[in-house]
Amino acid sequence: MSELNRLRWRCRRGLLELDLVLSRFIEHELERLDEEELKSFAELLGYPDNDLWDLVSGRRACTDARLKPLVSKLQSV
Repeated sequence: MSELNRLRWRCRRGLLELDLVLSRFIEHELERLDEEELKSFAELLGYPDNDLWDLVSGRRACTDARLKPLVSKLQSV
């Protein structure tokens, strides 16, 4: 399985709202990400659903400077 396919599979979450955001992001942005952004995206997908949703929805600020640009992209889709 390719790395992009693995990331697509990992985007299947337990929260409908998160599924919707991640599926839109995959459809429009995933193949445009560079290697560093792909690593950051994989790291974000390791977060528990509620924590990831808090970041994406803006309920909690992202404190990791490496992840901030990607969180901003997720928020804009």
